[in-house]
Amino acid sequence: MSSGIEPAAPTGVEATTLYVAIEISRKSWVVGIKSPQGEKIGLHTLRAADVVGLKGLIEERRCRAERALDRAVTVRVCYEAGYEGFWLARWLQQEMGLETVVLDPASLLVNRKAKQRKTDRIDAKKMVRALLAYDRGDTAVLSRVRVPSVEEEDHKRLLRERQRLVRERTSLTNTVKGLLTLHGVFGLEPRSRSFAAMLSEVRTALGQPLPPRARREIERLTRRLALVQQQLAEVETERDAVLQPRTTPALKGAPPECPAPGTGVEPAVTIAALARLKGIGANDATLLTHEVFYRQFRNRRELASWAGLTPTPWASGDVQRDQGIGRDGPGWIRAQILQMAWRWVRFQPDSALTRWFETRTAGARGRIRRVMIVALARKLLVALWRFANTGLVPTGARVA
Repeated sequence: MSSGIEPAAPTGVEATTLYVAIEISRKSWVVGIKSPQGEKIGLHTLRAADVVGLKGLIEERRCRAERALDRAVTVRVCYEAGYEGFWLARWLQQEMGLETVVLDPASLLVNRKAKQRKTDRIDAKKMVRALLAYDRGDTAVLSRVRVPSVEEEDHKRLLRERQRLVRERTSLTNTVKGLLTLHGVFGLEPRSRSFAAMLSEVRTALGQPLPPRARREIERLTRRLALVQQQLAEVETERDAVLQPRTTPALKGAPPECPAPGTGVEPAVTIAALARLKGIGANDATLLTHEVFYRQFRNRRELASWAGLTPTPWASGDVQRDQGIGRDGPGWIRAQILQMAWRWVRFQPDSALTRWFETRTAGARGRIRRVMIVALARKLLVALWRFANTGLVPTGARVA
């Protein structure tokens, strides 16, 4: 029996906004739509990557809402960041003029029951409700991912390709060494130029030539290794090309010929300036510029939190304990930042950051230094961020 109570009519922006959430998968797309006419969320299934069908669906629902309300209707679209990247957000902006909210999947609230239902249809409805709350002003219900430009995204490819090639080089080298060790052969370096000549004369631990299949496998592996090394050299040459001297303003506290980074400056200039700090190499400078500093951070806490280097306290009643750092950001970037911190201690012994680290560790070894290097990495990241935006060299740091 009906209670006779009508649901409250939408108010504010909700009264003139069509909310659309797209749950993306490789098999199909589930589109959740909430019209300003009512509270029900409609669900529609499209073929994967069917942007024509998506455009038609949105336009049809918008026209229907505008006829019913006799006023213009705004469309708000969202989907979760994932394997598909940002091409859909760019397509919606270019083809339909719609600004898309790309969600961080980890930011959406979930039920903490031991077993929870999860389907694409449930997720689509959940995103619609989160987008609706976000549009009402509750910014805590989701975290919005910044959509990079095509140029910013393309800048990342060079460093990531290099990392993949380094992994392949290590894997191929270890495989060749493993095959040689299997027959009692030691001391050969697969990356050396003389490896092929030495392989033709090698003898096993029993004084016999390598078995024919093992030899042919090693030869094929070394040809692949040579190709990887060649491609790696090409990538590193392209990476190092941005380090050529440029005529730019001087850094604060640095020699006048040193290029100055800052807001609105070419990324190549920022990379060149970062690389002139002792202990910061070309790889470090490229990573910081194209993976971290191109983003907009409001303050140092937001930067450290994005990198996952901030503490995670647990305090409830009488229970208080530290859970360590958050580890929220990309793990491989955080690992690189920690390596930068170790190199900073070695190559910048007179800097204020290194003196702070040495004072805190006070000659300690092992775990204490490993814990404190995380704190130093956080401070160093903030100092380099300020340097990249203002040109202010970290206190006491040496510039080449």
